[in-house]
Amino acid sequence: MSYRVCLVCLGNICRSPMAEVVLRKTLADHGLGDLVVVDSAGTGGWHQGDPMDRRASAVLTEYGYDGSAHRARQFLASWFGEVDLVLAMDVDNLRVLRRLAPAGADVRLLRSFDPAAPRDAEVPDPYYGGRAGFTEVLEMVRAASEGLAKHLATTLR
Repeated sequence: MSYRVCLVCLGNICRSPMAEVVLRKTLADHGLGDLVVVDSAGTGGWHQGDPMDRRASAVLTEYGYDGSAHRARQFLASWFGEVDLVLAMDVDNLRVLRRLAPAGADVRLLRSFDPAAPRDAEVPDPYYGGRAGFTEVLEMVRAASEGLAKHLATTLR
């Protein structure tokens, strides 16, 4: 049985799909690809079925990642029965998820796994900015993904 992680932002077209792609590769690089299933979703549903934002996809491609298969989805409360760890990109989405979560659900901020970041650090929404914001998001999710991979390597083995 696999350990399941779901990364969540607002619309599931920028931050959380970037984090999904990066975390999946990071886990594979750490030999955990067969143990952990990674996906993503948004707390809002207005982008359901849409591909990743073109700017997010372009930054991923530039750094050797492939986000072309992504299609946006909305996080549903019923998923808590199937997901072991839910990681929000920011405090607003964390609050939404915690309101949906049953008692005992593991819901945290993604950057809480980045040892160089404060425990309450957020991944800012790059949607209304330029390319630099997407590159910054990539750097943040890469650091947090490394920390999460190290955490899961000790937890799951």
